[in-house]
Amino acid sequence: MADSTPRRSPLPEGDALRERLEGFIAAEAGLPAGSVAVSGLARLAGGASRELWSLDLALERESGPEQLELVLRRDPPGRSETDRGLEARLLSAAGAAGVPVPAVHWGSNDPAVLGSPFFLMERLAGETLPRRLLRDAEYGKAREVMVGELGAVLARIHAIDPEPLGLGGVDAGQYGSGSARAQIERMTAALRHLAVEPHPVLDLAERWLLARAPAPRALHLVHGDYRIGNVMFGPEGTRAVLDWELAHLGDPVEDLGWICVRAWRFGEDALPAGGLGTREELVAAYEAAGGTPVAPDALRFWEAFGNFKLALVFVSQARAFLDGSRSVELASLGRRIAEAELELLELID
Repeated sequence: MADSTPRRSPLPEGDALRERLEGFIAAEAGLPAGSVAVSGLARLAGGASRELWSLDLALERESGPEQLELVLRRDPPGRSETDRGLEARLLSAAGAAGVPVPAVHWGSNDPAVLGSPFFLMERLAGETLPRRLLRDAEYGKAREVMVGELGAVLARIHAIDPEPLGLGGVDAGQYGSGSARAQIERMTAALRHLAVEPHPVLDLAERWLLARAPAPRALHLVHGDYRIGNVMFGPEGTRAVLDWELAHLGDPVEDLGWICVRAWRFGEDALPAGGLGTREELVAAYEAAGGTPVAPDALRFWEAFGNFKLALVFVSQARAFLDGSRSVELASLGRRIAEAELELLELID
């Protein structure tokens, strides 16, 4: 009997990717074949869950030639069930709200175009490595101003109207996180499924979080992964907020708590807000830019929540390694469960 299982064609690479891009862009821009040229196509480092490609684009328009420097962001093989169109809409809405983000040009969710969903966005110059921001003399000025900038930017994100974006309901899969209690219950179910040894600290943290879970409130657009490492910067400060794939409807304080998680301080533990400033400085900038008032207990809850979520990530990495994915990175991340547990003990003490 023939195998009727659908098979995905491999993602195009090299010349095949360039030719498909040229044909797609020509059609989208309403230009004749041969008037679009892609050059400098190169895979970029990073993008753990999505592929990133740098390219230069030349367009021959009736009004004259146009040059664009772009980044292609696409799903890897087997991930074409996601919606790059939603991420593109998020970036466009954020840019309209004054959030520094790369401009989006074209995209498609049709896997027949490039083998998986994708979009093309402006290529910006800047740095993203946290240790350079927190250590290098070149970024001394950025370290002085960025905690205030990041607080103000977050207020703009939370003010975006989510209705036109199509995020769905509170529990709408990847882009809908649900109430704090619902998230905790889902995470603990995953923890019990993945853990290969007891984690009494996480059991204690679960009870602490459930006892203090805030009541459901008005939902806002939440970035979902707002932290050092997902922000592009230069010597002057913030240049762009990146990686919107975890955006969802939720409590805005979730984003404030996540940037304060110890793992994003990279050794600068005296400055909880991303190794750049204090919690008080972050909240003051957020509120001054129009963010809703943030109670200290609420921030403490969501910071503990963030460390609990990160612990689950580390547990899943450890499980993947023990199940046979012999990656040094997975093993090293699995060993970091204790870091998140220690931080949880300090927060819930």
